[in-house]
Amino acid sequence: MTDQDWYSQIEGDLDTEELHQRAEQLENIPNIAPDPDGILVCPVLPLREVIVFPHMVVPLPVGRSATMVAIETAGQQDQVMVALPQRNPRKHSIQKKDFLPVGVLSAVSEMFSTSHSENLVVVQGRYRVEIVEMFREDSVLYARARVIEERARPTQQDSALMRNLMRLFKRYAELTRTIPDEALNYLMQIDEPGWLADMLTNSFSVHLDDRHKLLLSLDPSDRLEQVNSLLIRELGVLEIEDELHAKVQDEVERGQRENYLREQMRVIQRELGEQDPWSKELQELHARIKNAKLPKEAEAAALKEFERLYQMPPMSPEVGVIRTYVDWILDLPWTETSEDNLDVLNATEVLEKNHFGLEKPKDRILESIAIRSLRPNRTRQPILCFVGPPGTGKTTLGKSIAEALGRKFVRISLGGVRDEAEMRGHRRTYIGALPGRIIQTMKRAETLNPVFILDEVDKLGVGFRGDPAAALLEVLDPEQNQEFSDHYLEIPYDLSKVLFITTANHRSDIPWALLDRMEVVEFPGYIEEEKVEIAKKFLVPRQLDEAGLEEGELAFTEKTIRRIINEYTYEAGVRNLEREIGRVCRKIARLKAEKKNFPSRITDTAVEKYLGPPEFSTTDVETEDQIGVATSIAWTMAGGDIMPIEVALTEGKGGLQVTGQIGEVMQESAQAALTYMKSRARELGLKAEIFENLDVHIHVPEGSIPKDGPSAGITLATAVISAFTGRKVRKDVCMTGEVTLRGRVLAIGGVRNKVLAAHRNGLKTVVMPLKNKKDLVDVPKKVQSDLNLVFVSHMDEVLEVALHDEPEKRPRKEKKEGKAEKAKQETEKPAPSGSSQPRQEDKGTPVQPGA
Repeated sequence: MTDQDWYSQIEGDLDTEELHQRAEQLENIPNIAPDPDGILVCPVLPLREVIVFPHMVVPLPVGRSATMVAIETAGQQDQVMVALPQRNPRKHSIQKKDFLPVGVLSAVSEMFSTSHSENLVVVQGRYRVEIVEMFREDSVLYARARVIEERARPTQQDSALMRNLMRLFKRYAELTRTIPDEALNYLMQIDEPGWLADMLTNSFSVHLDDRHKLLLSLDPSDRLEQVNSLLIRELGVLEIEDELHAKVQDEVERGQRENYLREQMRVIQRELGEQDPWSKELQELHARIKNAKLPKEAEAAALKEFERLYQMPPMSPEVGVIRTYVDWILDLPWTETSEDNLDVLNATEVLEKNHFGLEKPKDRILESIAIRSLRPNRTRQPILCFVGPPGTGKTTLGKSIAEALGRKFVRISLGGVRDEAEMRGHRRTYIGALPGRIIQTMKRAETLNPVFILDEVDKLGVGFRGDPAAALLEVLDPEQNQEFSDHYLEIPYDLSKVLFITTANHRSDIPWALLDRMEVVEFPGYIEEEKVEIAKKFLVPRQLDEAGLEEGELAFTEKTIRRIINEYTYEAGVRNLEREIGRVCRKIARLKAEKKNFPSRITDTAVEKYLGPPEFSTTDVETEDQIGVATSIAWTMAGGDIMPIEVALTEGKGGLQVTGQIGEVMQESAQAALTYMKSRARELGLKAEIFENLDVHIHVPEGSIPKDGPSAGITLATAVISAFTGRKVRKDVCMTGEVTLRGRVLAIGGVRNKVLAAHRNGLKTVVMPLKNKKDLVDVPKKVQSDLNLVFVSHMDEVLEVALHDEPEKRPRKEKKEGKAEKAKQETEKPAPSGSSQPRQEDKGTPVQPGA
């Protein structure tokens, strides 16, 4: 606390007239005379946060009992004490070393009390003294001090400094406006340099440490220079404060002026029967809130924000934030709904018109519409999840559902979303905050019951900003979404009337908590026959229209479409098929635009002319019965395909080698097949010693393509048994099924695609597990009638169908020629055709082992 703070605190409690009276009494107290050595002896008045300079009259509070005793002792003697500052003002228990070496001889009045301060004394500083010695007598601290003589007449340098100080102090008085004119005139009359420096120190704010330095400075010139530096620094601060104050004052005055002028404009417009734009806008906004038929909570929030808006000036930064929030509330659909068309026959017609195949998804949608037609007031909506490969019609089926029901259709893509705020929005405390994508899309829908597609739900990410999948739990839970809470709105919003449909490519990538809230509808992918029909009914007409060709100007034969499917695309959907058809149409359109001749019918032989060499090739079927070569049928991403498996025996030590980029599951199937054959060696006419002298090499061609799954088990076993027994495998037989060590044949998946692949490649007999007979319901009747479907439950039944009864008779050769002959036989086998076509053997499903 500075000296000025002490004075202002005490003078508020002390009557000015009383202070003057006591100061006049102190003037009559004479100075004590020093001894012949110039030494004075008198009690010490300890000072903590206040410093008494010569020629100053200061009221001081007295708190310590030892100080009171010292003042009473001085009053009984000469009423003179040495005012001595402490080095550390916070220290209460003081010793001799805790004081400065220089003090001020002062006259001290008697103690008296005020209404707020218990004890006060008035002190008048006389002159500086240097402490020689300190001692205690009767618990009173005394000081032996020597008088410090100061020159009274100023030098030329002192005069210059004194003039500069008074000029600076006048500027200080102008800026602070707290120095009375009488005090300024009094300072102007002082002609002693030391006295002026001490008086100025007491007239402006100076830190306690700087006051200590000024008290210890015994040369008047040095003190003048120090006060000059301190005053310049204080003026710099005051000028900055004055500049800031002026700026603030200008802003306040400008605001007051604007408010005054705006109020005048309101009065003038009121007299003229007009209205200012801001008031008109506020009235329109208030009318919108009242007419919006909002729920109670939404209306209360909107009116509360409107009241805040009404009380703000139009140019306030908060106006835009509040107005945006109110507009969001008013723009959202709270009660608006579109009337559902619950005619099941109409829905069937729309779905059949827009989509071919997809019987199971269509049935599930029609079931939901049928239930709604029987219970129109049923508000709970099913949460469907369409899972299937890209391009199989998941999103477009959602559009058809909206068309069939007569609802609005909206969609958001969730791929790559990693921030929870994307779903729930940001709180309004953030600059530029907005609602989440759910609320934004509902605003775009303009109704409370749209068909809402959440695309690519399996591609949600998790980042440091939270898990967006967790935010979707409330959206996709029928028990909670009637009160969905967005961080921006902070008002419950009803999503229970929305028909949510999510799409995904892989079920395994969907968070389990999210998957549990949805009903999964599988999109298995299109087979070749379905792709042909889709191309005829949808793709070709659409691409002709986009290419600017008239209907009937260009036609594609069925063989042409099949060749494009098999040699230029490899997919479960039809996106690439449509692109390739579009390429052909664009080339024909160019010929037409250039006034050149163009064909009206694209044949299968002309495909290469427009699309170039085939990009994919199919696996060739075996042309003759062979030993150690069996044909398996596999599920692939693009449907089904055949997969030859080759087995070769070489001299060795009974090892097994499996090649062709085989996965772990398929390798285990190969080991199980070999172990099964060894366990049935006697029944197969094989000696046990043969297994110790031969190595088995199993190879699945197209080695760059990953393959895995258990359903090639019976094919592996058939090929291995054929190689060891010498019995040929029938070329027109293909098979699928998992085999156990005891020869049992277990069920697999993907039956529909596999049977169609066999039929497409011209194979006549298909061997499959007996437990898969029920899966033929998805296979067309015509395909079933063209094939010989054999259902087996044991490996013995497979061998009866796949192998010839008698082994091939081979002439005996000398042992030395064994290796050369076997190598020759391997090279004479027809090599399987290579292919860059990717294939993955039978992925397992949770309900069937092997797919």
